Amino acid sequence: MKNQDSKRFALFNFNKDGLGVKKEEAKLPYTFINFFKYFKRHFSKLLSVNIASVLGNFPLFFILPVLAGYFHNTSIGPIDIRYPVISGVLAFNSDPTPFIPLLSTVGLFSHVSSWTTLDYVILSLSALTIFTFGPISAATTYIIRNLIKGEPVFIWDDLKYSVKKNFRQSFIWGIFDIVISGVLLYDLIFFFFNMNVDFINSMFFYVSLVSLIIYIFMRYYIYIMMVTFDLSIFKLVKNALIFSFLGFKRNIVALLGILTVLLINYVILGIIPALGIALPLVMSISICAYIAAYAAYPKIKEIMIDPYYKDEESDPENDTEVIMRDII
Repeated sequence: MKNQDSKRFALFNFNKDGLGVKKEEAKLPYTFINFFKYFKRHFSKLLSVNIASVLGNFPLFFILPVLAGYFHNTSIGPIDIRYPVISGVLAFNSDPTPFIPLLSTVGLFSHVSSWTTLDYVILSLSALTIFTFGPISAATTYIIRNLIKGEPVFIWDDLKYSVKKNFRQSFIWGIFDIVISGVLLYDLIFFFFNMNVDFINSMFFYVSLVSLIIYIFMRYYIYIMMVTFDLSIFKLVKNALIFSFLGFKRNIVALLGILTVLLINYVILGIIPALGIALPLVMSISICAYIAAYAAYPKIKEIMIDPYYKDEESDPENDTEVIMRDII
């Protein structure tokens, strides 16, 4: 019975050792084909990372009762906005017979609801995510980076270590990240619905689209560099912008992979809503983060890490410890 219980809850054991890896598979090149081998090897850990990410951003759970309408004011009202006009006409008409066919279409009633003060208070609590988003994103990126590097990973210990080590910078950048992402998404949606108004709106739509794509590419690199190097936020952004072009092919493939995951999640949501809601809570978030990190880390390693080790090897008298710094 004890063995059955340990297997049943193995998923939630964040410090559980993974399966062993054959020596010839330990350092596979970071190619498209090998991605699936890496992903299969790390899948169980990614489930734990996803759960840790969701629990770390716990203020988001305050949105759920608001969306479910538990605190809404509910009543019964007409579905069609023309009903009040027809009703007013009928009040002053002695023969309602001509209006009966019209009432059959506009006279339908349904339950309507409106937000209350409590809804807004609870929803405002979910905004506290702005304070947890950055540190948790940096911590989960640190774990995923170590998985890709092939280093031993202990989810809970690594999470605490990264949050403590990178808290200040990740906290500040997390706020910027949410604001920038929100502004770019708002601009994209706004100009999309106003594309046909004039040429300027159409032009700004494409500018917003390109800006959003570039920023998505930059996000692949920012958090990895944050947990790997001692860089200022300005240098993180500058380097990430450069990497968004240097690693353009990998970035595009990663974006297509992330969009595929989101599309599959959306389709499942339409077919089996409960499963579609559960997937982001269990795996979708970490899978997208893993795809982004797999695309970004090899380029960072090639340009910012490997040159230092080569320099150290070429200087036999240099026995100082290698410290990762900015080289771009």
